[in-house]
Amino acid sequence: MEQMQRQYHVHYSPAKGLARVDFGELWRYKDLIWLFVKRDFAVMYKQTVLGPLWVLINPVLSAAMYTVMFGVIAGLSTDGVPQALFYLAGTALWGFFSASINKISATFTANSAIFSKVYFPRLTMPISTMLSALINFLLQFALFFVMLLYYVAKGQVAPNWALIPLTVPLLIQVGLLGLGCGIIVSSLTTRYRDLMVVVTFGVQLWMYGTPVVYPLSMIQGMSGVLYRVMLFNPMTAPMESFRAIFFGSGHVTVQMWGISLAWTVILLGLGLSLFSKVEKTFVDTV
Repeated sequence: MEQMQRQYHVHYSPAKGLARVDFGELWRYKDLIWLFVKRDFAVMYKQTVLGPLWVLINPVLSAAMYTVMFGVIAGLSTDGVPQALFYLAGTALWGFFSASINKISATFTANSAIFSKVYFPRLTMPISTMLSALINFLLQFALFFVMLLYYVAKGQVAPNWALIPLTVPLLIQVGLLGLGCGIIVSSLTTRYRDLMVVVTFGVQLWMYGTPVVYPLSMIQGMSGVLYRVMLFNPMTAPMESFRAIFFGSGHVTVQMWGISLAWTVILLGLGLSLFSKVEKTFVDTV
């Protein structure tokens, strides 16, 4: 009887740095994360004519535009890969990464009303945003894979089938990199709103500094200095690895992946630390 009458007190407080991030609590709130994912889809395609079909239409239109601009007019090399397939692969993978950054960066400002009313682990919001971007990518990947099989049947592409399972850790790394960058920006935009404009423009510039619409082999032949700079881009290794897996044409080294993974750990750690610090006072500044 005494045991039934005991009163329990649960104290919630913001995390203090990466070491204090309660991953167990995040797992307990996995249903909430899924609800946020479904909410993102509902909001994104509400009052649209084509609805979720835009997930497929956007990369197709982008790939078509890049084919004309960079393939036909500029005449950039695609390492022998059919241009439509080359650009569709690049836009799909980059779209996953850029969407993670752009949408996560608005976490605090877009959801301040919810954050100020009820407690839940604040990290559930950016994680759900990253998962929404991942689901969009998987739908686009299905379209890409169908097109890939068509060109395989024509003998124009030779994927490394044995390496396809490596796509899973590759996507995890890209997702964590986007999550880290996004929560760093979201932590800063609570005080500096105009940073959102800079981030949107910066992500676009970052794309052109990444082998998305051109292969890394083209940079190797231009300038040794530029090539070394490209190696320090954390998205170079995932992009080239994706092509190596599905086209057999990407240029990937252990050094590239070491640099990319190091950047991912640093940016994610810094992001979690900043996020946990800002969540204590963001209601007063947003």
